[in-house]
Order: sequence, then C-alpha cells, then structure tokens
Amino acid sequence: MMKIGKTLAICVLIITLSALSALCETDVLMMATTTSTDNTGLLDYLAPEFKKDTGIELRWTAAGTGKALKLGENCDVDVLTVHAPGAEKTFVEAGYGVDRREIMYNDFVIIGPKSDPADLKGKSVSDALTAIQKKEALFVSRGDNSGTNKKEIILWKEAGLRVPEKEKWYIQTGQGMLSTINIAAERNGYTMTDRGTYIKYEFNSGGNPPLAILVEGDDSLKNQYSVIAVNPGHCSGAEYETAKRFIDWITGSKAQDLIRNFKLLGKPLFIPNAE
Repeated sequence: MMKIGKTLAICVLIITLSALSALCETDVLMMATTTSTDNTGLLDYLAPEFKKDTGIELRWTAAGTGKALKLGENCDVDVLTVHAPGAEKTFVEAGYGVDRREIMYNDFVIIGPKSDPADLKGKSVSDALTAIQKKEALFVSRGDNSGTNKKEIILWKEAGLRVPEKEKWYIQTGQGMLSTINIAAERNGYTMTDRGTYIKYEFNSGGNPPLAILVEGDDSLKNQYSVIAVNPGHCSGAEYETAKRFIDWITGSKAQDLIRNFKLLGKPLFIPNAE
C-alpha cells in the first residue's frame, strides 16, 4: 500500500514538474505600443487570438510613440506598434528596427465643448488652429512626444503658426490620450485625439460625451499605424524570430479581419491596410 502511495506521489510530482516546465518554455513576445492601441482595448482583443494561433504570449508596455521607440532603441522590447511614420523611418534608418510594415489606420480629430466657443465646427484644420490661437481658447495637448503630440506640432506649423507651448491657454498634460481627453472635458477645452480613442471615450460616456468632434476629414489627419521588429543586429537579445511571427500574423488575413471587425457603438476604431 505504501509502495502504491509512493508511486502515486512520484507520478504527481512528475506531472507537476512537466507542467511547470511547459509553462516556463512558453514563448513570450515583449512589445512597446501606443496608448491608443491599449486604451481602446484592441490588444486585449487581439492577444488571445495570437496566442491561440501561435502559442506565443504577447505582453506590452503602452506609452507615447517617442517613448516606445526609445524602449526599442534601448533593447527593452522585441517589437513595436507605433504611429509616427517620420520617427519610425528615422528609427529604422538608424539601425534600431527592421521589417517595418503598415498594419492599419484611423484619423485624428479635433474635439471640444458642444457649445464650441472658438467656433471651430466645419473649419479646416489650419483655420481651426488659427481660431484657437486668435481667441486664446483653452487647448489641452498631450505634450508627451507621442505620435499624436508629434502630429499636433506638425499641424500647428503647417498652419503657419508657432507652437504655443508657453501660452497660458495651452496646457500640456504629459499623459495618455484618454486622460488628456478627460482633462479637456473637465476644463471645457479643446484637444486633438485619434478617432479610435474618441470612440472609446464616447463608449465610456454612455454614448453622450461632453466633448464632440468638431474638425475632421482633412487629408492631413490620417493616422497610420505600423509594426516594427527590433533589429537583432543592434540588440543581441531581441527575439527577432518571435517578432517576425507576430508581424506575419498581424499583417495576415485573419488578424486584418479581426481589426476590421473591432467596433464600439457599431463604429470601427481602426481600418486594416496591410499590403
């Protein structure tokens, strides 16, 4: 009887150790991504499907694109999902990243109080920013070197205006997009966001948010997202093959369909466009 009990205990131990060993051997992919892919819930939606198809667990750190690129440069992650094409190309040209692929897009919008005190509704981006600066209407910027912040700065300059960083009516939060929108709402001010995060904000507000979309549709407002593998030639510890599997997966037909079908309030948050 004791012999059977001892044998059973050994069997249980072997099974436990095997399970632990299998757990330790699970491939893990570390990704730096933007706050918009995280805040909207897109990655929570995609990650289980990626693991189901590949056995790879996706873990991510959400930050502004500038910080995300820095994490790649510092070899802290294996892959990036970001949305600042100019900065991404510089990153690749500097030898920090490889295999950059476009995966999806949405657009930027300028939002503000429904009363619209600066009278932005229906204006072009340039005219809207000019009106904000002329009337010194409260504008809340992320101010965090994110893809959204980089785009905002470009738009001020394209409008022939200086970036109003030192003006009292221009607030820089240094925070993510949802937090910045909430601060703009509390202060009855304007801000710029990607449409996907605005839809999430609209969803969180029960479909009736205090801030409304006032400026949209300009060609200059396109918001392209790309995926980039960290260059193993720069970071010897980078999991390049695992990153490549993720790139192949997210640009493949299944993931592109998942992105297309990811909606809140019946509205798509991103439009897939991998070639």
